[in-house]
Amino acid sequence: MSALPRLAAALLALALPLSAAAAGPDRAVARMLDQLGHAYEVDEDGDFRLVLGLEDERSQVVIVRSPVETFGSLRVREVWSPAWSAAGAFPVAVANRLLEASAGQKLGGWVRQGDYAVLVIQLPADAGAQALDDVIAYAAAAADLMELELGDGSDDY
Repeated sequence: MSALPRLAAALLALALPLSAAAAGPDRAVARMLDQLGHAYEVDEDGDFRLVLGLEDERSQVVIVRSPVETFGSLRVREVWSPAWSAAGAFPVAVANRLLEASAGQKLGGWVRQGDYAVLVIQLPADAGAQALDDVIAYAAAAADLMELELGDGSDDY
């Protein structure tokens, strides 16, 4: 098999859903969130949905994904936080702003997930409670700032 088909097969394998999602919520994540005192709901995919209170009576949704993604010896978990949405194509100015913001992010980057602009941060799957808490706090703050920048001042996420 030449290098190009091997690369295509590897990329396809990365895009396929992992069986971990079917296994339900990750109990290790639940224990850490409980230890940290975070209130959460578990969605139909087994992911943890948190709503964090922020300054100025704002709030921000943060999702801690249960599935662990792997590549070689690397194992990572994703933390997501939405900031903006639109049906159809994102306006060029919004897409460019998200790309620019990704370059300056200390953690993670902006992606399109369906109709949503979502900050996605990947951290080692075996990260401890403090690292998870730091990532949750960062995701909430960064996504809320982007929501304020791109939106009309409302607090949708």
